[in-house]
Amino acid sequence: MCSAEPINCFPMLVNILSNTFLRLFNSTARIRVWSNPFYSIQSSEVRSDIFFICLSYMLILAAGLPPHFAVSSMEDYKVKS
Repeated sequence: MCSAEPINCFPMLVNILSNTFLRLFNSTARIRVWSNPFYSIQSSEVRSDIFFICLSYMLILAAGLPPHFAVSSMEDYKVKS
């Protein structure tokens, strides 16, 4: 009925319990519960802006990692570890 993630299981649990209580009281109504945990973006401009911001961040991060490893290796070489 739900995946192992708690964010998906709680609405399903509420739905099952609510409908069970309604059946106990002989009601024909049903309660429908849904979960929408992530804000959905409708504008394509906002999506492209977010994409380019994330891409720029990843490129800067990728450019900074190799020198970090090189400096670390040089320090190990100097200490003769």
